[in-house]
Amino acid sequence: MARSAKPAVADCAATSVAREAGAGAAARETRGAASDGGPRHIRSFVLRQGRFTPAQQRAFEQHWARYGLDPRAALDAAQAFGRRAPLVLEIGFGNGEQLLWSAQHEPGRDFIGIEVHRPGVGRLMNALASHNVDNVRLYNHDAIEVLGQPLGSTPLQEVRIFFPDPWPKKRQQKRRLIQPEFAALLAARVAPGGRLHLATDWADYAQQMLAVLDAAPHWRNCAGAGNFSPQPPTRIATHFEKRGVRLGHGVWDLVYERC
Repeated sequence: MARSAKPAVADCAATSVAREAGAGAAARETRGAASDGGPRHIRSFVLRQGRFTPAQQRAFEQHWARYGLDPRAALDAAQAFGRRAPLVLEIGFGNGEQLLWSAQHEPGRDFIGIEVHRPGVGRLMNALASHNVDNVRLYNHDAIEVLGQPLGSTPLQEVRIFFPDPWPKKRQQKRRLIQPEFAALLAARVAPGGRLHLATDWADYAQQMLAVLDAAPHWRNCAGAGNFSPQPPTRIATHFEKRGVRLGHGVWDLVYERC
């Protein structure tokens, strides 16, 4: 049964699950104006100088050659993974808990993760190497720039965006990732019949996501227009989400099919 599209308004003083996790989507941007007059994006992430541990630094030295992708080069998924398999993209994987779980429990699919914050990328690479997981490749870059170029000959079968920064103040909301232009960009990269799965713990942002994607011409709400979806089994409740739920945060999932 789909949940109502009318979640209660969240307390703007509360901290979102994603920010508690130090996550934040790897590139949540909309268009703006560059200082040199050329086109650029309004960044919807802030590159915070978080603690970068020696172990995370070693991860880049030891594992980047195995897991890292060059954002300047067109993606050849078959070459990167050594096989052809359905391709799933997670934008803003934070500390990588969800992405590691997905790769281990969906071995028939290949996963691309995008995250701008280096500590989270380093942490995930260490975990992937420790478990000898080989169906994940990572960008430590701006997702808009990654998605702005063709992803080779393999279209995405699914895009997952979990708990992007809600930018709760009204003057900040132009920085939110889920905007009509971004919905159109995703539609250009996802195969017909593919899926888009979003989740947020911020009620106002949940309503905006619903309005934007229900109005997007190439996306169909799998729960019916105006409705949220039950949590799919492919999304786990991470440590930080569980903490947010204990604090009384709601969580809303949205699932769309590419028409």
